[in-house]
Amino acid sequence: MDEIANFPLLAPRRIPWNKGKLTGAKPPLRQKHVWAIRTKLQIDQRVRDLAMFNLAIDSKLRGCDVVALRVEDVAPNGCSVDRATVRQKKTGRPVRFELTEQTRQAVDAYLRTADKKTGEFLFTGPLGRGMTTRQFARLLSGWIASIGLDPHLFGTHSLRRTKATLIYRRTGNLRAVQLLLGHTKIESTVRYLGIEVDDALSIAEQVDL
Repeated sequence: MDEIANFPLLAPRRIPWNKGKLTGAKPPLRQKHVWAIRTKLQIDQRVRDLAMFNLAIDSKLRGCDVVALRVEDVAPNGCSVDRATVRQKKTGRPVRFELTEQTRQAVDAYLRTADKKTGEFLFTGPLGRGMTTRQFARLLSGWIASIGLDPHLFGTHSLRRTKATLIYRRTGNLRAVQLLLGHTKIESTVRYLGIEVDDALSIAEQVDL
């Protein structure tokens, strides 16, 4: 009886968080997908979601940095700025990004509608608090599904990769993409874009710093 009492109880097996899910690098959105999502959000008059989507594409920020944005980061004087600087949560390093005209218009419309003020989180969840990365991911899944794509194939990093990938394909300027993504090593940018090392190095050699 004592032997049974002293026998260690086996802990219940935990189900892996990624069981049944597709893991690995999520692909960027194509340009036609970006425009389709924008159009759908405009038609549905989802002012906050349009501003968030546009800003995530332009900023090339990680999801955790997008949800951490405060009003003054992009609209210090009540109106959105052409360029903004944010300190990355993962690296602690500042990264600078541009806001296109359509993004500024979307952000300004959202600021007016939501009556956002300096010091507040730019994007808030259902309870009026700062949005979590999980809530952001769920929103993205809805946007993706709304245009007929499989939401399991894409993630918040897809938004981060979208404009960076387009810039690289159009210019071949790996150094520029590295700076825009806030990577400390160009090897990180190579892996992030999924390009061949030899191709990356040949392009990097053509970039005159």
